[in-house]
Formats: sequence, structure tokens, C-alpha cells
Amino acid sequence: MKKCSFCKSNTEDAGQVVVTPDKNACICAECIRLCIHAIDVDSSSDIEIKKISKKSKSKSSKKIKPCLLPHQIVDKLNEFIIGQDEAKKILSVAVYNHYKRLQNIEENGELEIEKSNILMLGPTGCGKTLLAKTLAKILDVPFAIADATSLTEAGYVGDDVENILMYLIQNADYDVEKAQKGIIYIDEIDKIVKKTTGTSITRDVSGEGVQQALLKIIEGTVANVSPNSSRKNPQDRMIKIDTSNILFICGGAFVNLDKTIESRLDKSSIGFNKPKMDSKNTENKSFYEIAKQVNTQDLINYGLIPEFVSRLPITIVLHELDESAIVKILTETKNSITKQYIKLFAMDNVELKFENESIVAIAKKTIEQKTGARGLRSIIEKTLLDFMYTIPQNNEIKEIMIDAKKV
Repeated sequence: MKKCSFCKSNTEDAGQVVVTPDKNACICAECIRLCIHAIDVDSSSDIEIKKISKKSKSKSSKKIKPCLLPHQIVDKLNEFIIGQDEAKKILSVAVYNHYKRLQNIEENGELEIEKSNILMLGPTGCGKTLLAKTLAKILDVPFAIADATSLTEAGYVGDDVENILMYLIQNADYDVEKAQKGIIYIDEIDKIVKKTTGTSITRDVSGEGVQQALLKIIEGTVANVSPNSSRKNPQDRMIKIDTSNILFICGGAFVNLDKTIESRLDKSSIGFNKPKMDSKNTENKSFYEIAKQVNTQDLINYGLIPEFVSRLPITIVLHELDESAIVKILTETKNSITKQYIKLFAMDNVELKFENESIVAIAKKTIEQKTGARGLRSIIEKTLLDFMYTIPQNNEIKEIMIDAKKV
């Protein structure tokens, strides 16, 4: 009776075995599984690199597909997002030009077209992140969303800026060539502004330091990315990725930016013969009306460094959502929050209905809380909490009608 050359167990008890050609040694299935696990743990970087390089060779020869026309991109966005027509228009043109730029590079055009990265400004809940996520759905291009609040300067606790590129490579199925033609959206970009305008003995590792680290990546450089961990390891075999053709979209709420703009406009009206600004008019103006007048100096005064601002030449300002827009978001969008809860209740064989007055009441409550569309789920969740608690144990309830009083 033969025994496994490794664990010495009987081959009859071990099940499947692999025997060497000279039949002098054999290994059981359990030992093979242990070997595979040991290889995965100890040499994961080598295996990962082999997978990546193999996929890159098989897919790198594929040309990028032609992009949708700007009006077609806007039509797709309109299915999921209400309003923000100007923002949709600018985004669609920017993405369309990005594809044309890539096509020019593939055709070895003599004139090199520079990419135009985008900065989106707007209050919380106005649809910045949703615009980015929806673009990811309708475009056949690798897309990644990162949060700037988790980034720190290299060498400190937190994510390095190169990790953003790793998200894109992962979403491109580890095809580096394809990832180099993708789009990255960096959210909460206003959270990495300089913490103070004065000098400090400590380093601003999560503010100005991150902006400086992002400069080269946004403009275009060959970056080294670790495939295994969030922290760089000298023993890792790094992945090289060229960011020259990656389109970057940065978004943030930029709270109190309107005050920075107003202070600049106030200074411009100093003097005996110059007209003074009407303080009542400025108080009544919305963030959108004031932010439309933003310029490079306003962003620098807010805390972005000049080099970073210059690398985001296109600025999009999103307006706050009014009551009619929120009502449409609740009722007309393809994936509206009310449709989601109606589906949830239908899974318990209960028909959920919202009266028109209740939809208006939800919209008014959202405006009062100043949370935008992001606060809709919280309001509806609180409104339906008692029903969601009772229904699973009560089969007699077949229909629920939500009125304004309940909201």
C-alpha cells in the first residue's frame, strides 16, 4: 500500500492522488490544496503580476470604442438625474472630447491634444456623486470613484494617492492598457484644502500635502502602484500605469465658498465713485448664483494651491434642488427612492402607495433640513419604520397609503 510522500497517509484513505512518472513518489489531494494555499499566501504578488501581464497582452490590442454623442450622453443622464442641465451639458462634452483625444492618440496625430480635467462645485445632495456614478453605468470605459478624505501624504497613516489608480486598474479587470484610458472621480476634494494660511511647524499631511501628491498624477506621469496592499512594500513588484490619458473629475461641496467670492466682489467696489453692492441682494442670492462668478483666485483663497487649480481648467457649478426638482426625483427618475421602497414592500406582498401630498411634504422637509436629495432616504425610512417592523409578522396588511400627516 502506497503512502503520500508528504503527509504519509494511506492513498486508499486520501482519495485522489498524483503519482510521479517513475511511480516512486505521490501526493494526495489534501497536500495539493495546502500547497496551493501556501503559494497564494507567500507569493501573491508574483501571481497577481502574471495575471495582470497576461490580461494586458490579450486586450491591449483592442481599440477604444467610439463614444456616445454629447446629446446621447445627456439623454441617458436624464433617465436617472433631474435638472442640472448645464452640468450635464458640460460633462457630456468633456467626456466626448476625451474619447476624441484618445482616438487622435491612437491614430498617431501630429498635434497633441491636452486633456481637460473637471472640477464640480455644489452643495451636498445636489447630485455630484450621482452624476459620476451614472456616467460609469452608461460609458464603456473603466471608471473609479475615490474619496479624498481618506488620502494622506506618502509615508503617513492613510491611503496614498496611488491607491486611486489601483481602484481604476481593478475596475478595468487588471488590464493596465484599458485603465490608462479611463475616468477617475475624486469626491470631497474640498476636504483637502490647506488647513491654515499661516505658517505652521507641523506638516499638513491630509491637506496641502495631498494636493501636491495629486499634481503629477492628474497632469500625467508614470506611477508605480502596489497590487496587493494599500501601503507600498519594497518587496512588491509594482504595476506601472501612465496617467496622461486618464480623465480626472473632482467634486466637492465647497462650503462657504460663496462668502469667499462675496468678499472679493465687495473689495472690487471700494472707493468714493464706485457703486456699492447691495447687501440685501447678496443675502438673497443662492450658492449657485454666487458660485457662477467663481474664478481661479477664489479657489486659491479657499485653500487650493495654484498648481492644483490650474490642472482643473473646466469648472461646473451645480445648483441647489428646489421643491419641484425633489418631487420629480421622488417620482420620475428611473431608480427613484419611492420605487425602491414600493419594491421592498411588494416582496412582502404589500402594496405601498404615496399620496401626492405626502411627496410634497417629503420635499419640503428635505429643503428644511438642507440635505438635498441625499436626505430623502432618511426621511422615508423614518416614515415607514413602524410599517416595516410590523408587516413581516402581520400577514393581514395588504395595502398601505402614506399621506402628508404621516410624513
